Amino acid sequence: MTLRDDTMDMLRDFSRTDASREMDPHWSYGRRGFLKSGVAAAATLGMPFSMLGSNKAQAVQLPYSPDYGPLAPVADQSTGLPLLQLPAGFKYWSFGWTGDMMTDGIATPSAHDGMAVVASDANKLVLVRNHEQGSRTAGSFANAKITYDPTCNGGTTNLVFAPRTGTWVGAYASISGTIRNCAGGPTPWNSWITCEETSDGVHNGATKQHGFCFDVPATGAAKPVPLTGLGCFSHEAVAVDPVTGIVYLTEDDNQSGFYRFIPNEPGNLAAGGKLQMMKLVAAPNVFNQKIGHSGTSATYTYFDTGVGFAAGTTWDAQWVDIEDPTRAFVENNTNFYGGVRAQGFAQGATSIRRGEGCWYGNGQIFLCSTNGGAASRGQIFAFDPRTQTLTLVYESPNGSTLYQPDNIAWSPRGSLILCEDSDDRTEVEYLRGLTLDGTIFPFAASNVDFRSTGIGSYSRNGVTYNSDYRMKEFTGATFHNEWLFCNIQTPGITFAITGPWGNGAL
Repeated sequence: MTLRDDTMDMLRDFSRTDASREMDPHWSYGRRGFLKSGVAAAATLGMPFSMLGSNKAQAVQLPYSPDYGPLAPVADQSTGLPLLQLPAGFKYWSFGWTGDMMTDGIATPSAHDGMAVVASDANKLVLVRNHEQGSRTAGSFANAKITYDPTCNGGTTNLVFAPRTGTWVGAYASISGTIRNCAGGPTPWNSWITCEETSDGVHNGATKQHGFCFDVPATGAAKPVPLTGLGCFSHEAVAVDPVTGIVYLTEDDNQSGFYRFIPNEPGNLAAGGKLQMMKLVAAPNVFNQKIGHSGTSATYTYFDTGVGFAAGTTWDAQWVDIEDPTRAFVENNTNFYGGVRAQGFAQGATSIRRGEGCWYGNGQIFLCSTNGGAASRGQIFAFDPRTQTLTLVYESPNGSTLYQPDNIAWSPRGSLILCEDSDDRTEVEYLRGLTLDGTIFPFAASNVDFRSTGIGSYSRNGVTYNSDYRMKEFTGATFHNEWLFCNIQTPGITFAITGPWGNGAL
């Protein structure tokens, strides 16, 4: 049998709408998958969350993991190039570079972003990867059946990986015609909620209103129908509580909300539900503030979590209803995005400074405030759905310790992995670990420097790379047992990393 025969068989298998029923969801959502990740992970369920929210979290900063050791360049098993710096004993395979031909004959889109393993069995893992392309004129990269707006070029691709052999099997387009698919999140029903980070629409040249979420299944064709109940705003990420089916959502803006969507039918978000915005029980610290990209004539008074608090600070949370989740603009003026959060702020809801990464783990919903904190270098919060409290887990004291975390994920061994993201940084970007005792350390560093003073130029798909990409953001970190998957957004590369995880906290 030829490689083409194998890939054609894969495509036929994955075109079945019921194929994902034969697989487990993301490991943190299923007991079988969770137990596969080891005794250490199971033990974290019983650990008090206060350990991760302790005051140590601001004080313990290390140049490298005390368990995994220092970082050094490691050769990619696929290309032979030292694209990443990792601790000793770790290895990786690159895949899905921008322009690589996918199994369905479509060139891999650029701007790799949020990603997760959404389904698995003994022989394969299925990941969904976002592409944060934002053109309103370039056109969809996928076929019409899975295209929302034919003028736009954002979307997702599905990747298939064989964990037993450490090989990438294939990839294919899964939805397109969207704008700026930044992040999202895995679900307990074997899919990925992909989120548009925009409020653009027909007023800006598109043929439809954007700023929505879409459900992308592990197998079968996605339905390019927006989940309008989840709101029309600059979405970033989502996390699903598997106990209740409630979906938690972050918003990427300087004044942004933290939301929850209570579905009428858990697992069927298209059936509608109620969207709410978090309101912490705290005295307002921002008064008569205008909101929106260009400001508004209306002003709002609210509590801002980003001004700097001690790690371990906890607030009680309440929720206010959003009457119109599809209201993209303030005061019906297309210059002023922010119609959803304006409804919340009018009721005293709370602001998160650039809410980005969001992930379920250890019974908590973890979320990032990318620009939050006294140094504006980032905060990590955890929301406890059972006690209805929000806790500040960690606040970065400076950019050299943690520089504006974006995508985050919970590891099988009970820690967080953080993806750094900063367009204005002139230093190397890192993946950093945050442990249960509050220790933060770099786990991986980008080494993608194609200059003559770096690893040298590299040609692929008719493109010759000769620039330094080490300052480009890590994205899409996601674990599955002994594998960590992640992307470097530019020039657009996906990695599968494995090694002696048991030596440390990740």
